[in-house]
Amino acid sequence: MYKRIVLLTLQTFSTTGGIQKMTRTLAHSLKTVAAQHNWDFKLWSVYDKDEDLMPQYLSPNSFKGFNAKRSSFVVKAAKLAQSSDVIIISHINMAVIGLFAKIINPKCQVWLIAHGIEVWRPLSSARKLFLKKCDKIICVSNFTRGEVIRLHKANADKCLVLNNTIDSFMIPPVSFIKPKHLQEKYHLTDDNLVLFTLARLAATEQYKGYEQVIKVLNKLRHSIPNIKYVLSGQYDDAEEARIKQLVKACRVEDIVILTGFVDERELADHFVLADLFVLPSKKEGFGIVFIEAMSCGLPVICGNVDGSMDAIRNGELGKAVNPDDLEELQNAIETYLKTPLTVKDRQHLQQLCLQYFNQDNYTNKLQQLLMHEPVS
Repeated sequence: MYKRIVLLTLQTFSTTGGIQKMTRTLAHSLKTVAAQHNWDFKLWSVYDKDEDLMPQYLSPNSFKGFNAKRSSFVVKAAKLAQSSDVIIISHINMAVIGLFAKIINPKCQVWLIAHGIEVWRPLSSARKLFLKKCDKIICVSNFTRGEVIRLHKANADKCLVLNNTIDSFMIPPVSFIKPKHLQEKYHLTDDNLVLFTLARLAATEQYKGYEQVIKVLNKLRHSIPNIKYVLSGQYDDAEEARIKQLVKACRVEDIVILTGFVDERELADHFVLADLFVLPSKKEGFGIVFIEAMSCGLPVICGNVDGSMDAIRNGELGKAVNPDDLEELQNAIETYLKTPLTVKDRQHLQQLCLQYFNQDNYTNKLQQLLMHEPVS
């Protein structure tokens, strides 16, 4: 049966957060499925411009950016709904558009992608109504699925889990030799054991757990004197000041390296530079950065109270700790760094991660959903 499929997003190509990365992968997979079945697929974005498109993901004739013209987006999306078979809403902030679509075209399947904190809190009446009216709620983790059902009494039968996956355009490394250019840039030597965190460092999002890592560094240096902590991610002025104040208070100025923004093209090199990735967060919907790290053979420590557990497959691939337990965090870091993974170990971790989280598997599961088949 011929299908017209539309993915409606807030932003996809003009920023590099986890939701944006997930949406690019979703769009690329939808394009692949549509091409196999001779279906029509479109991606419309509220805040992107047409020129923001990354052509490896989609062709220009499948993409339209509205450059923050929200009224135009709503009107045209409502019109598009009249002739659509499946509309996928990438964020609950667009719930009203989903409701319009169900009113205009009741036969149209309307899906919501549920990520994390945006659906783990009280919702407006319109958003609650949308959860009742939409046909599928695609949750990126089992934790998010559980929260949607628990908090909003959503129908469990339509809440399905589709874990995020590795972007097929991220090329996993074939060598695990630490990049000399990054060692020189950050003044590191071969003797240094490197902790690495990559996250958005925002004063409004103080749940990522990197401050917990900073708090245990002074104790860690007694057993691991050559430890360094590379803390990366774009930060605002307020958070930069807070981090630097904490680093000074913990007397670890000589250990912490605050790098700022890391270009996506340099991500794999940063993962290879490190001996351990650590992000004991409390509010990860899934945590794409964990599977990115493991796809580069880098072991990870995450929090045990959110969607991160899906990324490490409940402990099969990585270690989960209580984000509030500094002693547990310290012991976990110590255990990894005292016996760093060998090249063979890193290769094995990489292979396992890519076996579970690859775009072919993701695309096949998405196709099953579109064909109304049970997802394996």
